[in-house]
Amino acid sequence: MKKTLHIDEKLLSEAKLASGAATDTETVRLGLEALVRHAAYERLRALRGSEPKAKDIPRRREPAARKRRAA
Repeated sequence: MKKTLHIDEKLLSEAKLASGAATDTETVRLGLEALVRHAAYERLRALRGSEPKAKDIPRRREPAARKRRAA
């Protein structure tokens, strides 16, 4: 799907460097995926208060880390 977006060039460049993405499209996709993962983590963390003996939720591995281990 194509969208027209107004994104700060400096922010996009910094995100591209930080993520290691090759294209602007990949940079935006990786950023959106990270946002969705973070929101899911926060929802799970909010539920923790209902169980007094619950342990911390382990962090999910990044998809790239799983791919490297499989290779």
